[in-house]
Amino acid sequence: MINVPKHLHKTERKMNHRKWLILYSPNMKLYLWAILLFVNFLQAESFDPLDPFGNITIKWDVISWTADGYVAVVTMNNFQMYRHIMSPGWTLAWSWAKKEVIWSMVGAQATEQGDCSKFKGNMPHCCKRTPTIVDLLPGVPYNQQIANCCKGGVVSSWGQDPSLSVSSFQVSVGLSGTSNKTVKLPKNFTLLGPGPGYTCGPAKIVPSTVLLTPDGRRKTQVLMTWNVTCTYSQLLVSKNPSCCVSFSSFYNETIVPCPTCSCGCHNKKNCIMSNSYKLKMAGINTPRKDNTPLLQCTHHMCPIRVHWHVKTNYRDYWRVKMAITNFNYKMNYTQWTLVAQHPNLNNVTQVFSFDYKPLVPYQSINDTGMFYGMKFYNDLLMEAGPLGNVQTEVLLKKDKDTFTFKQGWGFPRKIYFNGDECQLPPPDAYPTLPNSAHNNLATFLKIAAGPMIWVFLVI
Repeated sequence: MINVPKHLHKTERKMNHRKWLILYSPNMKLYLWAILLFVNFLQAESFDPLDPFGNITIKWDVISWTADGYVAVVTMNNFQMYRHIMSPGWTLAWSWAKKEVIWSMVGAQATEQGDCSKFKGNMPHCCKRTPTIVDLLPGVPYNQQIANCCKGGVVSSWGQDPSLSVSSFQVSVGLSGTSNKTVKLPKNFTLLGPGPGYTCGPAKIVPSTVLLTPDGRRKTQVLMTWNVTCTYSQLLVSKNPSCCVSFSSFYNETIVPCPTCSCGCHNKKNCIMSNSYKLKMAGINTPRKDNTPLLQCTHHMCPIRVHWHVKTNYRDYWRVKMAITNFNYKMNYTQWTLVAQHPNLNNVTQVFSFDYKPLVPYQSINDTGMFYGMKFYNDLLMEAGPLGNVQTEVLLKKDKDTFTFKQGWGFPRKIYFNGDECQLPPPDAYPTLPNSAHNNLATFLKIAAGPMIWVFLVI
């Protein structure tokens, strides 16, 4: 029985009765529930359980009022532990609330000036209602720089280097309010880092930023501050993963490859064989403006593969070898990061040739760590080819209460590359212990001590 409000006129009640019938039909209920679940799913995807407080916060500090507007310092802080912004860098856009213009900028620039024909004399830097801003490249003249600018939009993750996880620029805004009460906040912020994935909330006024003078003896306060918070969702980038994981071990000859079409096979028609003559053509490694990849033909069709090899077993320790391989001929990965989740990462003894930092988002659980390249050594993962891989070994101390090689315990629970979760093989495909090893420890140790050749996987 459908209850139509009694206060409606009789004719209106008949018309609304039909509308209510449609709205409350079983199919419409299912449709509305589907929409609700999808919205909740998108919100859940933007939450990263390994970095629950990670976000990019964009802070606007109004430092002075002008005749027709204000001057603000815009600071972008990357509070994500392992997700950075690599080359070609960030792109920030917004919509003005009124008819504001940008008179000038320091440390960044608008990609388009727009129509400034109504101005005579001094021309604004940008007259577009929706300006798009990019960072300046390194090496610009000093009079165009401010602190933390001019890095080509590259911003480190907070976990790698907090001092490099910030980017700033100064903007002079005209045709705007000239006081805290008359200024209208920009809206509809979008952030590319460098591709899609970020969703920005509305600008919110917060307590004004307090600054210290260079000598540290006096505090000053900006005139007005507002923040914009942007969060990342892998679902907005692609429905498919961007990396995959393969496994192998010393106790089993089986090499478990990445699942077929781990990253989708939509690029299968445009891939290139590793021995193709086209690789000798000039410009083959030049990135395209739209960052379209040129992948090596593989069964998984992923730009990145992470291989986890359980290498050696000692009495009190065990050793893992990890290799990251780039299959994209048009992409170098700068300041890359690799995050692994494994219960024995709470007792890492030594990491060779990579830098390592434990991630402890929940103080009671220490099972996640971030690996990244050493500066000026291997922090750049080259394009696909002979130099397109980096490797490390990790020595871990055993916990006698939990350590085992049974049931795939020696393999990671999750792997992230550059902040995106990678596709793991199905659990039933993991390398297993020989049958005799369950009952014959001596046989197992004999296998562990035997020669093991590092196999770099046949694609």
